[in-house]
Amino acid sequence: MPNKSSKSLFRKASKYIPGGVNSPVRAFRSVDSTPIFIERASGSRIYDVEGREYIDYVSSWGPMILGHSHPEVVRAIQKAAEKGTSYGAPTELEVEMAKLIVDALPSIDMVRMVSSGTEAAMTAIRLARGYTGREKIIKFEGCYHGHADSLLVKAGSGVATLGIPGSPGVPRRLAELTITLPYNDIEAAISAVYLHKDDLACVIVEPVAGNMGVVLPRKGFLETLRDITRRHKILLIFDEVITGFRATYGGFQNLAGIEPDLTCLGKIIGGGLPVGAFGGRKAVMEKLAPSGPVYQAGTLSGNPLAMSAGLATLNILRKSTEAYLRLDRRTALLCEELQKLFAQKKIPVRINRWGSMFTLFFTEDDVFDFTSAAKSDTSLYARYFREMLSNKIYFAPSQFEAAFLSFAHGDKDIEKTLHACEKTIRNLAKRS
Repeated sequence: MPNKSSKSLFRKASKYIPGGVNSPVRAFRSVDSTPIFIERASGSRIYDVEGREYIDYVSSWGPMILGHSHPEVVRAIQKAAEKGTSYGAPTELEVEMAKLIVDALPSIDMVRMVSSGTEAAMTAIRLARGYTGREKIIKFEGCYHGHADSLLVKAGSGVATLGIPGSPGVPRRLAELTITLPYNDIEAAISAVYLHKDDLACVIVEPVAGNMGVVLPRKGFLETLRDITRRHKILLIFDEVITGFRATYGGFQNLAGIEPDLTCLGKIIGGGLPVGAFGGRKAVMEKLAPSGPVYQAGTLSGNPLAMSAGLATLNILRKSTEAYLRLDRRTALLCEELQKLFAQKKIPVRINRWGSMFTLFFTEDDVFDFTSAAKSDTSLYARYFREMLSNKIYFAPSQFEAAFLSFAHGDKDIEKTLHACEKTIRNLAKRS
C-alpha cells in the first residue's frame, strides 16, 4: 500500500470536493495550514494517516464526551448494524430515545428526531412560524444555528472563521425577516421585541454561545428573553446542540432553571453519528405533521445506528454525576494553568469556560459578544495553533470555536498539554 500523507490527500480531495473538505473550517485556511487527515481515534487521542498521535480537544466539534471509540457505544452500533442500517420505518429505539430526552429536559413534552443540528433549528423555526402565524425571527450575532437560509445572517462558526458576513444564495426577503441583535445586550432585545412583537414568531439563542468561541450569558440576559417572549406570546428557542448533555445530564436550561418553548439538540445525543432533535411543549409540537399542518420529514430521521449510539451514550451519562463533576474540575484546572502560562510571558489571553468547553481568545479585553470576540488576534491564534499541533495537541483550526474535554482526558493529557503550551509560548514570545 503506498504511503499516505495529509498533504497528498488534500491535493487529491481538492480535485473532487469544493475546497478539499466537506465542512469549511476543516480546511485550516484561517490558521494558514493544511488539514490533517485522520485515520482513527481512541479515547482522548486521534491519529493521522501518517501515524502521528494527537491529544484531541476538537472532539468531533463536541459529540465525543465519552471519548473516541467508547467500547459500549461501538458495541451498540455493531449490534444495530447486524440487524440492518436503515428501515425508513418506526423502531423501538426511537421511542426509547424520545423518552430519555423527555425525562432529561423538563421543558420537553414531545420530541422529533432529525439528522442534524441544522435540520433541528430550521424545523423548530418553521414550527414556531406555523404555531404563531408570524414570520419574523430574532437571532444573535455570532450564534450559529446551522446553515439554513434565514440563519446565516451574521452567524458564527465557519462564517466567522472565513470572514463571510452572510452568504450569497440567501434570498433578501428571508434576510429581511431575520432580526439580528448583539448577544448579551438586554436593552437591544427588549427594544426589538417591543418594536416587532406583532410579527415575531420566535427568538432563537445559544444559551451559552459556542460558535464565536465560548461566550457565557450575562446575568439576566436569558431570564429577560424568557420574560419578554412569554409576555408577548413569542416562542423562545434554546439551541442546545452543543450544550445539551455537555455539563450535566440535560441541558444548560436544567442548571439555569429556565424553560424555553422549544429546544434544539444534536451532537452528544448521537454518540458520534449524524443526529439532531427538537422538542418542546405538547401544544406546540402537535402542530407538526402528521398531528398538525407544519410539515417535516426525513428518510434517515431516527436512524437505528444513530439511535443505538445515542442510547448507549445517554445511558452512560445518566449515571455519571460524579464523572461530570470531575470533568468540570479537570477543565477548570487546565484553563487556570493555561492562563498562568500566558501571563508569565505577558501574552494577552482571555479564557472563557463553561463546564468542559472553553476558548482561548487572544485579546486583552473581556469577551461577551461577537464584537468583542472579533477583536482577538487571529494571526497570533494561527501561530499558536500550528505550534501546538507540531507538539501533538489538536485544538480547533479557528479562533472562533470551542475546545472540548471528554471523560477520557486524564491527568497525563493535561500535563502533556501544559508542557506543549509552555514550549509553544516560549516560541511565540521569541518571535514577537
